[in-house]
Amino acid sequence: MYPSMVIHIVGARPQFIKLAPVTQAFEELHVPYRVVHTGQHYDYCMSDMHFQTLGLKEPDYHLGIGSGSHARQTAMMLEGIEEVLVAENPSLVLVYGDTNSTLAGALCAAKLQIPVGHVEAGVRSFDRSMPEEINRVLTDHVSHYHFCPTKNAQDLLKAEGITGILSGDVMYDALIRFSRTPTAHPYTQPFILTTIHRAENTNNAERFMAILKGLELLSRDIPVIFPVHPRTLNMYPDLLRNPAHGITIVEPVSYLQMLAMIRDARCIITDSGGVQKEAFLLKSPCVTVRDTTEWPETVQAGANRIIATDPDILYHAATEMMHAVGFDSTNPFGDGRASYHIARFVKEHCI
Repeated sequence: MYPSMVIHIVGARPQFIKLAPVTQAFEELHVPYRVVHTGQHYDYCMSDMHFQTLGLKEPDYHLGIGSGSHARQTAMMLEGIEEVLVAENPSLVLVYGDTNSTLAGALCAAKLQIPVGHVEAGVRSFDRSMPEEINRVLTDHVSHYHFCPTKNAQDLLKAEGITGILSGDVMYDALIRFSRTPTAHPYTQPFILTTIHRAENTNNAERFMAILKGLELLSRDIPVIFPVHPRTLNMYPDLLRNPAHGITIVEPVSYLQMLAMIRDARCIITDSGGVQKEAFLLKSPCVTVRDTTEWPETVQAGANRIIATDPDILYHAATEMMHAVGFDSTNPFGDGRASYHIARFVKEHCI
């Protein structure tokens, strides 16, 4: 066992993407680390496929938690993570983003008096009905080090009495690195790309049906490609296995293929925070079907519109965004070296 090292705790697809450039930077700077995969995402298309395509090593610990209620899932993570942290006694625990894995890792480390670093700190939607918002806020308030992806996130933390470190966004690092890899997808004609998986939309049948109706309206004009999250498919199997003509339902795709599809789509319709950013960085117009966003920078740039779950509003917003002239492409997400800045800080201050 290393006398001093870092534990990275991940569990969901967006965290695997963030982990890839960070661990690469750790290796370049010779910072010892271990990786804990909670198993929050366990389907092949949501977990193993991404470890393979991102070139990630097998995690040192795989807790195999799986799905469950928020309370049950978080409780099982706390128990499993505690065993690892007691055995390894790391000098720092790094957590990523806003999932139950994030909160469980931060809370467990804080209880054991192990310093916590939060990658993607200070991000806020100001919607406490979102589980992710609760996870973000609580994680920030038990963390020692706060690596902020944007100046806005740093300012929001300051308003809460927390000093953040402006590192830039590690997802931008990942996008730069992996978008250089030539990747094809099978869609040659113009298309709209959509991803819908947030609880606020999938747990509410009325909202989900309104979104689907809006996609049906759009599909009369332009094909809609819908990589469906396993949870969404399980909730609406009849609807999604027999979609309207013009809507193509596919399994989740690899990160590399997803980047290529976002780049080439005429418009993105999503409720994903990460996809909003990727659309902005790849210069694709985006429509976000949510009440709020944690990435207001994309809206301020004119690259993203936040809309209600009304079929006609969705149709007109997507149509207008597809024909928009352009948007302010000034990049608020850093210099593409956020992972290196984080690794260097950890090496100088935590190891």
